[in-house]
Order: sequence, then C-alpha cells, then structure tokens
Amino acid sequence: RRSRRRKSIAIAYEAGQGNGAEQGMSEPQKPHWEPRHWRQQLEHIREMRRKRDAPVDEMGVEKCYDSSAPPQVMRYQVLLSLMLSSQTKDQVTSAAMQRLRQHGLTVDRILQMDDATLGQIIYPVGFWRNKVKYIKQTTAILKQKYGGDIPQTVEELVQLPGVGPKMAHLAMTIAWDSVSGIAVDTHVHRITNRLKWVKKETRYPEETRVALEEWLPRDLWREINWLLVGFGQQTCLPVNPRCSECLNQDICPAAKR
Repeated sequence: RRSRRRKSIAIAYEAGQGNGAEQGMSEPQKPHWEPRHWRQQLEHIREMRRKRDAPVDEMGVEKCYDSSAPPQVMRYQVLLSLMLSSQTKDQVTSAAMQRLRQHGLTVDRILQMDDATLGQIIYPVGFWRNKVKYIKQTTAILKQKYGGDIPQTVEELVQLPGVGPKMAHLAMTIAWDSVSGIAVDTHVHRITNRLKWVKKETRYPEETRVALEEWLPRDLWREINWLLVGFGQQTCLPVNPRCSECLNQDICPAAKR
C-alpha cells in the first residue's frame, strides 16, 4: 500500500497536479526566455494607441462587415474582407467592402456575379484579378462543403484559395471569437523584429508568429495584431519611423536617437 501511494503521488505530479519543488522531486527548469523591457514597451504602445484613431481602428476588417447580418453571413463577410485586405491599405479595402455590401454580400450573390462585375467592384485592391479568382473559388467551396458558412479551424481555413495563416487566425478571432494564434502581418513582423521580441531575426511573418507564441502570454495574443498594426501605421513606419515621437525611444534597440 505504501509503495502504491508513493507511485500515485509521483504520477499525479507528473501530470501537473503536485508541487514538485516541495516534494523534492522536480528537476531545475531552464529559465523562460523573454525579451528585455517587453512589458514596459507594451504599456508604452498601449498608451500611444489609446485614442484608437489609426486607419485599422476606423476602417480595418472589424469595421467592414455588417454586424446586423445573420451570423453565417457576417462570418462570410469577415473572411472576404480579410482576403481583400492582403497587400491593400485599409481605406481601399473598406471602400471595396462597402461597394460589395451594396450589391448584397452573401455566398449566393457572389456565386451569381460574373467575374468582370466582381472585378469592377473590388478594384483597386491589390492583385484584384487574382482575388476575383480566389473569392469565386473559395465561395464555391464554402457553399459545397460548409453549407455557406466558413470553417471553424485554422487548418481548414488555410486550405481555402487566397487564405493565409494571418487571415485564418484573424478570422478565428473576429468571426468565431476564438483565439487560435497571433495574427502576424507586415506591421507586426517589422515591429517585433525591431523591438527584438524574437530570439533571432525572422525573415517571414509565419516565422515571427511561431517565435512570438513561444513566449508571449496567451492572454495577450488577441490584442497584439490591432495594437501593433495601428502603431505601425502611425509611429513605427516602414520607412523613416517617428522614433522622436515614440515613448519607447530610450528602450527600443532600433530607435534612431
């Protein structure tokens, strides 16, 4: 009986239910890596974004869909706005979504629309010809495979034509209210590399997402995208960042002092 009790205690601890330090049974764990000054940098960015007056706040994806539409239609509109937003300014995406909604932005209406008309409506979003093709293909798949709704997993979303990881994670957050990962676009990719929020420099947004998710607390994942996108639109610009206006100028590795 004694040996069985000891064994059950050990198993319980291995399953994460005991305090190994008190029992003297745990091995020393490696220190958890995190960037220097990151909490202070984050608070400063929150302060700089307090007014929420960047283009992403006023014309981003969360402002593009019809919130009064049936949930299935709303989710479809979220996905389409994400597809249109790739390599396109928020102002242009927002205008294209307004025009689409005026024509009735539902799965059936898009399937009934010819390619030329769809192209005229979404122009001048970036790569609009490719997006016409992707929108029609994806909409047909949603109709045939998902009953006109959008998938509920990142794995299924990224299988749709024209849908990448960033779009999939944002769709999960906005359409399904489920945080599946950090949505990393060019702004998030650029800024987190400048702040050294990655152990080593990353070349692609998907690399950055993986690197961030290794250390950034999960309860912060939802806000990071909109927070850093707006910061990148207003202050931490791709070219000639406004370091003199940034509250992080003294603790940013990339600041131009």
